[in-house]
Amino acid sequence: MRKTLLNSRASSFGWPGTIFTTTFLFVLTLLAPTGWVKAKSNHFSHTMDTLRLSVFDVDVTPPVGSPLAYDIEINKWDLGLRARGIVLLGAGQPVVLCAVDWLEIGNEGMDQFKNALAVAAGTIPQRVAVHVLHQHDAPRYDAGAELILIEAGIDPAEIRPTNFDGVFPREALRNLTAAVKASLVKSEPVTHIGLGKAQVYKVASNRNIYGKDGKVRVTRMSTTRDSVLRAEPEGLIDPELSMVSFWNNEKPVAVLSYYATHPQSYYRTGVVNPDFPGVARFYRQLAEPDPLHVHFNGAGGNIAAGKYNDGSRRNRLILAERLADGMKRAWESTKRQPLTAGDIGWTVEPVALPPAKHLYKMQEDLKKDRALLLENRGNARTMAWLRRSQSGKKIEIGCLKLKNARILYMPGELFVEYQLAAKAHRPDLFVAMAAYGDLGPGYIGTAMAYEKGGYEVSELASNVAPEVEPVLLKAIHVLLEK
Repeated sequence: MRKTLLNSRASSFGWPGTIFTTTFLFVLTLLAPTGWVKAKSNHFSHTMDTLRLSVFDVDVTPPVGSPLAYDIEINKWDLGLRARGIVLLGAGQPVVLCAVDWLEIGNEGMDQFKNALAVAAGTIPQRVAVHVLHQHDAPRYDAGAELILIEAGIDPAEIRPTNFDGVFPREALRNLTAAVKASLVKSEPVTHIGLGKAQVYKVASNRNIYGKDGKVRVTRMSTTRDSVLRAEPEGLIDPELSMVSFWNNEKPVAVLSYYATHPQSYYRTGVVNPDFPGVARFYRQLAEPDPLHVHFNGAGGNIAAGKYNDGSRRNRLILAERLADGMKRAWESTKRQPLTAGDIGWTVEPVALPPAKHLYKMQEDLKKDRALLLENRGNARTMAWLRRSQSGKKIEIGCLKLKNARILYMPGELFVEYQLAAKAHRPDLFVAMAAYGDLGPGYIGTAMAYEKGGYEVSELASNVAPEVEPVLLKAIHVLLEK
C-alpha cells in the first residue's frame, strides 16, 4: 500500500475499511461537470471566418515501473505510445478528434478526457471524440473504477490482474491538454478534403468459429498457435480501410485512417509498445512526413489477427507491413474536393445502453462484501458502468459530416456487424467508423451474438444486454440521415 494514500471513513458501498483520501479527493476534483466546462470554455475560434485545422501529437508512454493494464512495465520498446489528433476550427464550435495508444479509457475517465480537451480547444465536451487503439502492453484509465476500488479500501495500483491506477494517466492528460491548447495558434487553413479507401489483406479475421448448431464452437484470439484454427475461414470482417485527409491547397495537413481489428501481435510482455498499428502508422508518417497521421480502430470487437498470427515475434512486422500497405493504397486512391465550413457538421446522439442483467446481482453481492473486487479488479469497471447507467448518464455517439462523408464515433468493443450495417444503410455516402470510445460498456455484440455465445458476449466481457442492438442501430441511422 502506498504511503501517500491516507486512511479515512467507511465507503459509500457500506464496506468497513479505508478510503485513500488523497487520491479520492484528487479524483473528485477531476470529475468536473459538463456545465462547468461550458462556463469555462474560451471562444478562441468561434468567430473565425476561414476553415482551419490544428494537429497535436503527444508522447503518452508511462515510465518504467508504472502499472500497465495487466502488468508492471519492465522496459520501453523502440516506439512509444502516442496521443494524436486534430482540432477542426471555423465550422461552429471546434471539433476535437483524438486517438490514444492505450488499452482503455472509460466511464469517468472518458468524462475527464473530453472535459479537459474541450476546455483546451475552446469547445464543449459533446464536440470531442476520444478513442483508444486498444493495445494490450499499454495503460488503461477508468476514474470511475478507480474510485470504486478506493471506496472499497483497495489500492488501485495493485494488479490482480487488472489495474486502474490513475496517477500516470492524469499526468498524461495534463500534457495532452497543454498540447491541444498550444496547437491552436499553429492552425493552418483547410481548403480541401481527400477521401480514399483500400482493402487490407491477411490481417483481420473473425474471432468466432461456429459449430454445426450455429453456436460459437471456439474463439480464435489475436494469437492463435493452433494451426487447425488458423486454417479456418477468415469469417465476417470489414476488409476496407477508410482514409480522410485535410489539405491546405496542395499541402496535406492531416490524415485520418480507420480500420477494424484488435491490434495485438504478441503482448503481455511488460514492454510498452503500440503494436502493429502503431508501426504501420510510423511507416506512413515516414513515407508522408508533412501531414500528421492519426489512426483509429474501427468496430473490431470480434475481429483479430488470429488467422494470420501464431504469436511469433516476426509477425508484428508482417502485420504492420500489410496494414501500412493498405494505408498506402488508400492514400494513393484519395480523391480531393473543395471543403467549406458549410460542408461540415457535427451531430451527437445520446444513447442509454441497457446494462447486462448479471450486473445487478454483482451489485447486490458487493453490498455485502468486497470479495468480487479482490478476486478481479475488472469488476470495478463493471460497477462503475452500472452506477453511471443507473444515474441516467448516457453515452454520446458523434458523427462528423464532411461533404459526402460521414464518420461515426462509437463506444465499446463494438462488433464489426455495426460498422457493416452503417455502410449498408448509406451506400451513397463515404462512411467510416471509429469504435473503442468509452469502454465502460465493454464488448458490444449484436442481439444474435448473445444467443450464439462466445467470449465477447460472456458475463466476463460484456456489460450490456442483447437489447443494445436496436438502440445503437437507431442512433446510427439517425446520425447518417442528417
